[in-house]
Amino acid sequence: MQHNNWQCPKCQNKEFETDHFAATGGGFTKFLNIQNKKFATVSCVQCKYTEIYKAETSALGNILDILGN
Repeated sequence: MQHNNWQCPKCQNKEFETDHFAATGGGFTKFLNIQNKKFATVSCVQCKYTEIYKAETSALGNILDILGN
């Protein structure tokens, strides 16, 4: 994927890939393995430098995570 506004801060390449992942928080959510923290990533296809951005979470998504465990 290519975007006119994004440029890798390490190698100045303009091609990137996006992805997302979920992680547990602390305390009670960590104990129950509830992945209530959502993140989006942008990775340079040339040097693999990756930026991580905090994403929005939804109450419904959190409930589905509980049911899926």
